[in-house]
Amino acid sequence: MDLLKKTVEDIKSLRVHGAESIAEYGLKAWEKSKDKDRATKLLINSRPTEPMLHIVLFLANSGVSPKKIMSKLQEDKKRIYKIGAKLIKNKSIVFIHCHSSTVNGILKEAKKQGKKFEVHNTETRPFYQGRITSRELAQEGIRVVHYTDSSAMVAMKKADLFLFGADAVTSRGPYNKIGTEMFAEVARKYFKIPVYCCTHSWKVTDRVRVEQLSRRDIWSEAPKKVEIHTPAFELAEAKFVTGIISELGILPVKEFVKKAREELRKMK
Repeated sequence: MDLLKKTVEDIKSLRVHGAESIAEYGLKAWEKSKDKDRATKLLINSRPTEPMLHIVLFLANSGVSPKKIMSKLQEDKKRIYKIGAKLIKNKSIVFIHCHSSTVNGILKEAKKQGKKFEVHNTETRPFYQGRITSRELAQEGIRVVHYTDSSAMVAMKKADLFLFGADAVTSRGPYNKIGTEMFAEVARKYFKIPVYCCTHSWKVTDRVRVEQLSRRDIWSEAPKKVEIHTPAFELAEAKFVTGIISELGILPVKEFVKKAREELRKMK
């Protein structure tokens, strides 16, 4: 199996997940492909819901070297981790949902700085990406309390902060794993907890296609007359998001989107 075909299959099957990981993985396959147009088309179709993958491929096709793109992403990650870590206080409780390499990077950086805190994390059905988060953080020596999705209110009650990642960000707000909208609204309206989306500016987009999971992913033996609604992602409205933590700093949603677009134009 050639590299491009393997990359496309790995992205489609979720063997590689997370917007930044997918973007970097796809860019490496694109760089080694002889037919760039074919590689671009196959990679974009492998994950139509990931704007970051589309942006790195657009930049590469516009003449920006993959080396420069990768270097920027690596440097930006370090900056995001340090900016986000400033919000985590000693003896605080951080509530998180699903798995985000950016959120985990922030938490690891806070631990590296000597801060002692606790993470309350949800399992994230139906693929249980929250288990990846809990495992990673526990390996770093961070105290993690793992909760079922339906006990998220219990997990959030004593939290000081809610952090989550994003697959895409629009002026209306960030799109993230299903459940994020409910948790963000509860955190802000009922518990008065600051809510921050942690992401890279290359996830800004005008269009979002909400991926639908397979019926089998939710309930493989469900009665035929039972309708199963299967959205994988949802919008967390800007009014429930305190700010976006990115390489551009910490900004309100609309300011983040505006600045992200300005910075992207400079890259072209």
